[in-house]
Amino acid sequence: MASGTVRIQVEDHVAIMTVSRPEKLNALDLDMLKALSDAADKVEANADVRAAILTGEGKGFSAGGDIKAWGGMQPQEFGHAWVRHGHRVFERLATLRIPLIAALNGHALGGGLELAGVADIRIAEEHIKIGLPETGLGMVPGWSGTQRLVKRFGAQVVRRMALGGEIFTAEEAHVLGIVDAVTSSGNAVDAAKDYAQRVSARGPAALEIVKLMIASANGEDNGTAVEALGSILVAKTADLKEGIASFSEKRPAKFKGEW
Repeated sequence: MASGTVRIQVEDHVAIMTVSRPEKLNALDLDMLKALSDAADKVEANADVRAAILTGEGKGFSAGGDIKAWGGMQPQEFGHAWVRHGHRVFERLATLRIPLIAALNGHALGGGLELAGVADIRIAEEHIKIGLPETGLGMVPGWSGTQRLVKRFGAQVVRRMALGGEIFTAEEAHVLGIVDAVTSSGNAVDAAKDYAQRVSARGPAALEIVKLMIASANGEDNGTAVEALGSILVAKTADLKEGIASFSEKRPAKFKGEW
């Protein structure tokens, strides 16, 4: 039986994904990782959705990886079934075709901060704390804390958290650019909804393409971004339609170079 789930609610072109394992402060195990991946697929498949919000049920955003889920794994299993699998799920969220907003209603530490890091925009409640405490446990950030977070927040900020064990308040994180806005306690989801409505009023195609362009400029999976942009462009051309028609009709293609 799954230890938790991710609830999806769609309101006015905005999908709200709520990580639901409140008794564990929404800590992630293998079942929860699958639920996140499934939620990303469902949200992306809904053509009516133009923006998404990621938040946690109860008092926590996400406590990150559940130690009980990985603590007993052998090194090879830990590396493949846990770290690499988590990477794939987080990458799935980071590359959603639509803008993703994280509503941080609770602390974002370790894997919880890495989860928040997949979002395009982060809105934090004033009482939360942010950091990467893994080295204090004798381990390292495993779900792109030293990769995506460096690209998005800057290397020195990540050094302070990962090497020095610094824990930042929401206001400090705002000054450092880790979060984009700070709101009063209990108001992160409402603030995220307001921002999502602002986003969803803009051109959906333009939003998808500009998200890919920004990711490419930031060095985030350049190959995927470039190929996705190229494929979207080619898919709209008359040449592609002719190529498909000629294949179906078993005849040589007559390309005209028409866009």
